[in-house]
Amino acid sequence: TAQEEYGLRCLLQLAKTPHGQVVRVKDIAAKEGLSSAYVEKLLRLLSRSGLVHSVRGLKGGYVLNRPPAQVTLGEVVRALGGMQTTDHLCHQFTGQQDACVHFTDCGIRSVWSGLTTYIQQFLDRTTLDDILAGEYDVAQAIADRLRGVTSVKDMKR
Repeated sequence: TAQEEYGLRCLLQLAKTPHGQVVRVKDIAAKEGLSSAYVEKLLRLLSRSGLVHSVRGLKGGYVLNRPPAQVTLGEVVRALGGMQTTDHLCHQFTGQQDACVHFTDCGIRSVWSGLTTYIQQFLDRTTLDDILAGEYDVAQAIADRLRGVTSVKDMKR
């Protein structure tokens, strides 16, 4: 979602500064092209989950609680509202019947479920530090991680 993307971008602004250094909300907002109110909302969510903390006062702002290498994207996504899961797929049936005719035996649901699990595991293995590199380096690292995954059977390994 947009909230997860912008929240992650705000965290990256904190991750780019030396550990323990306070970053002002208005500075993050200016660098990301967001309103200060929205940045504050996102950082409050991240604060509730323990990823950041606020510093009050004239020189106040927010600080990342752990080094970027110790904060996973999975934690960030969960703090900002969590990933959509496949559990809801069969309950949002829009056909003419009350329930999907494939409710008890559905290969499609299994594919989405496996993909969701893989994405969650991938996010839990990827840290803020991993994505601080330039886009090319991040793309190469992702390609290297995905290289062996060519089918559903490979995802189970």
